[in-house]
Amino acid sequence: MLPSMRRLLMVAAGLVFLAGVQLFVFPTRTEEYFSWTIAAPMTAVFLGAAYWSAVALELTGAQARTWANGRIAIPTVFVFTTLTLLATLLHLDLFHFGAEHSPATRAVTWLWLAIYTVVPILMIVITARQRREPGQDPPRTRRLPTWIRLVLLALVLIFSTVGLGLFLVPDVTTSWWPWQLTPLTSRAVGAWLISLGVAAGHAAIEDDLARIRPLGATAVCFGLLEAVALLRYGRELDWSAPAAYGYVGVLATLLVLGLWTLRTGRARRSGEDAGADQNVAH
Repeated sequence: MLPSMRRLLMVAAGLVFLAGVQLFVFPTRTEEYFSWTIAAPMTAVFLGAAYWSAVALELTGAQARTWANGRIAIPTVFVFTTLTLLATLLHLDLFHFGAEHSPATRAVTWLWLAIYTVVPILMIVITARQRREPGQDPPRTRRLPTWIRLVLLALVLIFSTVGLGLFLVPDVTTSWWPWQLTPLTSRAVGAWLISLGVAAGHAAIEDDLARIRPLGATAVCFGLLEAVALLRYGRELDWSAPAAYGYVGVLATLLVLGLWTLRTGRARRSGEDAGADQNVAH
């Protein structure tokens, strides 16, 4: 992996961490601290948890020694940043650019627009350079079991269907979501879901335990942080609707998937290290 790609992922991790602080820590003060006002605290903490879980994706991807083991982060981040830029441009009038907002709030908003404009371009340029590097993928060492691949494909179907619906026709599909969304927050949530669908699909294609480790770390963080969000503002969900229980089921599935990926990968690395020590002793 090129050093420039590592640096881009690490910088992106720092930026999404800051966005997570704004939303997860201060969900009721987005009018002051964020680029646009989010009226529903549950939506703010959902987005904040998603941003913080992306830190795990980007840092784990940046730490991979080979391009094959870290590249799953790249299409996911590119799709998310591009869709978020499009959502921003579609709802530009709702962002905090006006003189009625404080200079600090306006600065955060302009920084938001700059980040989501520049990052996708940088990802295209650096990925093109990365793909021109000599070498080839190392062989797959641990194929995914059938049940994991089926779970990944089910997640692709769920995330892509709901995500595209929320992003493309938010006025029609808001009933698919367990709490109330506006057109802007619908597209913001949809961007995250589509990106998660891209990550799940990419993991199924890679079909190797080492190569999907960034997704495993993200899935654990996403499941745990969204559970905390439910504990804080779960009263905003319509628990009489099937969507609420479907939402909880998907979170539980992500958590199980992530824990399996990290635990199995750690056990395999421990076994390989023990075997190497035995060979040295002999």
